[in-house]
Amino acid sequence: MNIRKLLFSLLALPVCFGAFAQKYDNIAKTPQMGWNSWNKFNCNINEQLVRETADTMVELGLVDAGYIYLNMDDCWHGERDSLGFITENKEKFPSGLKSLSDYLHSKGLKFGIYSDAGRKTCAGFPGSFGHEYQDAIRYAQWGVDYLKYDWCAAKDINPKGAYALMRDALKSAGRPVLFSMCEWGSNQPWLWAENVGHSWRTTGDICASFAEDMVYDGWKALSVLSILDMQVELRQYAGPGHWNDPDMLEVGNGMSVSEDRAHFTMWCMLAAPLLLGNDLTNMTKETLEIITNREVIAIDQDTLGVQGLKFKDDGAVEYWFKPLAGGQWAFCILNRSNEEVTLSINWKEFNFTDELSGLSTAFDKVLYDYKDLWNSKNVGNTRSNISVTIGGHDVSVYRLTPNNSKKSKK
Repeated sequence: MNIRKLLFSLLALPVCFGAFAQKYDNIAKTPQMGWNSWNKFNCNINEQLVRETADTMVELGLVDAGYIYLNMDDCWHGERDSLGFITENKEKFPSGLKSLSDYLHSKGLKFGIYSDAGRKTCAGFPGSFGHEYQDAIRYAQWGVDYLKYDWCAAKDINPKGAYALMRDALKSAGRPVLFSMCEWGSNQPWLWAENVGHSWRTTGDICASFAEDMVYDGWKALSVLSILDMQVELRQYAGPGHWNDPDMLEVGNGMSVSEDRAHFTMWCMLAAPLLLGNDLTNMTKETLEIITNREVIAIDQDTLGVQGLKFKDDGAVEYWFKPLAGGQWAFCILNRSNEEVTLSINWKEFNFTDELSGLSTAFDKVLYDYKDLWNSKNVGNTRSNISVTIGGHDVSVYRLTPNNSKKSKK
């Protein structure tokens, strides 16, 4: 009888099983924004935490700022039932994940969940290997909008096949889901996953350290700067609907204010997913100001969808550009050192054509007005050189807008 019920339930699905060559379209046209539980809470998640986080995201204006996904990471799992379908941990989620999903949707949020392509998740709970279609069905029943799909316990599993299989399972279940591949860049997913996932991790795990990697029991967590360096050669693989993912944000998890500001800014310059990882119910005013700076967020969410480039570095100082829609540019100076630096900016030295976008800064021909996005003030235009002072482990970032009523006299 149970098998008969299962067959009837499968036949009732809105889309039949089969091979699908494409992921869901019209998702993540700009990098996804939201919150994930792992960086701060690890396995210590439950229904109360998720509901309180959802309430806080609404109350503090984070949803209005674009953070629409609330994602539970590892450790929500119960056991599989007699038919092999996954269940939630009843002690942690007594109302059930369908009820929790309905609550998030009522708040204007989307519901994200976590699984693993291997036999176990990284925390040792049931993975999706061998149960991909069952899990996709269950996620659709729960109203899931986002799946982070990890790569633990994946010995002898082919990553291209495993991730394509879950993509097909999600498509079969009939509910549009943002598919976030968390394969750590081990098999260079940027070379093959454009039609599989909406984003793919490019590195191992981040830690709340700006410049120094951290070693824990034989495995290494990467600093902000280490991860940043690993993105420089990957920009050609990113674009609307398929983003390089340098891991979740550590803003608000113990770094200095300047380091948090620099971390957040560089992820925006990278057109990276912006997934908060701090305790939103208990954060400082400075943290809130960083993560809700809409002018910096707009760099990340720009519709042109081009990842930024490192134009040059002078030792510890790096100069980054990101082409934006409408002929605009984001210009960022990163100070990797601990010491304050004062710089003189001669705009002519930054004349170049970006081979990826085909756009040129043309400072010798175009006059730009520019705005300092962290001080929220219009500074001037590119007719004159400027002097900039930047603290240690900090950034300055500007939005450059062509002044079409004026032509450069340079």
